[in-house]
Amino acid sequence: MSIPLVPELLRKHLADLAESDLRIDGRGRFESREISLEVGILPRAEGSARVQMGNTIVLAGVKFQLMTPYPDRPNQGGLMCSAEVRPVAGRSWEPGPPSPQSIELGRVVDRGIRESGCIDVDELCIIPGERAWQVILDVFAVSDDGNLFDAFALAGIAALRSAIVPAERFEIGEDYPLPVSKTPTMCSYHRVGGRYVLDASKKEELGGDERIHITLGDDGHVHSLQKGLKGIFTTGEFEEIMEHAIGRCAELRDLVNNAIEK
Repeated sequence: MSIPLVPELLRKHLADLAESDLRIDGRGRFESREISLEVGILPRAEGSARVQMGNTIVLAGVKFQLMTPYPDRPNQGGLMCSAEVRPVAGRSWEPGPPSPQSIELGRVVDRGIRESGCIDVDELCIIPGERAWQVILDVFAVSDDGNLFDAFALAGIAALRSAIVPAERFEIGEDYPLPVSKTPTMCSYHRVGGRYVLDASKKEELGGDERIHITLGDDGHVHSLQKGLKGIFTTGEFEEIMEHAIGRCAELRDLVNNAIEK
């Protein structure tokens, strides 16, 4: 991903708006863009989801394959997560091998899901030491207008929650829902104009500074905490962000539950 030179006029405009506690699109500091979530939208995937946050649109798909368990973990299956962002998503993305930015997207989403323990890899084992399921989660950006992290994380857990293990196709029993015990959700905050805001748009990302990504579980536990870019935040800022993230992640969790129950 090539990082364009940020026009000083944009940074100044964002800073001027921040002095009046305003944002470039009229939202409040901790106000999200409108979100829609659909599951079961990719017929060739075992689980899938589509998320739209404003003009940011992403897809997530789940596939399964058989694997030989690793020698040091003979009773466990596997979980993989990768993110792909192509030029079709926006002018700041280029063709070619995965960029450091897309690799970071995949790793941050993977960490939040993996560390939550929502998928028990022991349950993916079929025959210890010989055969196990590997869960493959792919997330793809259709349109990038900012905050791909939250969009990918939301689509990813929704796709997993709706996934069906294709045991019949591999002739090892009947199909069954992938056991997912929790619904980890992510909230991302970006420093724009000197203060943190929720769900930054692309312009706010271009004219902003450091960011922080928080993944919380059903029980309020912190499953992952990732800081991006250079910069610092104070104890007071972190406490404010965490307090808001608890409520926001609960709202996103309800969104996933409602989509699954439809």
